[in-house]
Amino acid sequence: MGEVNSILIPRLTMRTPFVDEPEILENQVSLVQSSENQAEQHHGTECPEVHAAEMIIMGTGTSVGVPVVGCQCDVCRSQNPRNHRMRTSVLIRGPQGEFVIDTGPELRLQLVRENARLIQAAVFTHAHADHLLGLDDLRIFGYRMNAAVPLYCEEQVEEQIRQVFSYAFAPPTEQSHNFAVPKLRFIHIEPGVPFTLLGMSILPIRLKHGNLPVLGFRIGDVAFCTDVSTIPAESKELLRGLDTLIIDALRKEPHPTHLHVDAALRLIHQMQPRRAYLTHMSHDLDYDTLLKELPDHIEPAYDGLKIALQTIVVE
Repeated sequence: MGEVNSILIPRLTMRTPFVDEPEILENQVSLVQSSENQAEQHHGTECPEVHAAEMIIMGTGTSVGVPVVGCQCDVCRSQNPRNHRMRTSVLIRGPQGEFVIDTGPELRLQLVRENARLIQAAVFTHAHADHLLGLDDLRIFGYRMNAAVPLYCEEQVEEQIRQVFSYAFAPPTEQSHNFAVPKLRFIHIEPGVPFTLLGMSILPIRLKHGNLPVLGFRIGDVAFCTDVSTIPAESKELLRGLDTLIIDALRKEPHPTHLHVDAALRLIHQMQPRRAYLTHMSHDLDYDTLLKELPDHIEPAYDGLKIALQTIVVE
């Protein structure tokens, strides 16, 4: 499995490297290339040192978000910021850099809010619009690195990305300038086959979103499983021994392609994580009301929720 193992630019005030800053751009490219060379030399070898990392749940809403445009329900009019839910995206901030899981429509706003510095890759659960349509917001990062941003996904997701963002893959003669379109490249991943990204081992897990096969991801003892209605038996075994499970819970009533709250609670009981968070929630679910109804070790997630990751870094 291919990998990109880049080093995050030091956490100083970062200016965008435009054409009058060739030295900054050259230094960033040098860091990326140096890291890729190291990855080729050390692929498959593990360092036993455990490093702290962080998962930030940037969006916890359903496909139309919350508040829903034009809706006057109590949740949509709520002043509680934990009832304000952007579409799905996750920021992983590790010892060797940052990447995202999914690129929802509010991706730029989410990354600005979380003070992201340099997104060096994206990993995809599936290609529905609410998980994909912010992809062009990665354009600035390809420009800064002077390299294509790797997209880790299944083959069918690549096909849909190429269709939706066809302009990004047009011949260069049709592009007005170097910054006009995002620079992207694809790396295929498979359920049950771990891959290494920015020093972290990531395990894709097969889930079903109605009849659509999608992916969840396990990083260390934390798993993110959005947009799921059923979990195959073999995948449940990959979700044992978790500290934290983030799982879909669209609403109170059953839904054909998403878990509802009771179904999510049953799965959590089967998996026995130490704690769990519900995500991909609609405006049917009020944060405070739901929190009071849930067991002590289960909570609704909210935009900006930070979850510690303890990972063994793969050099």
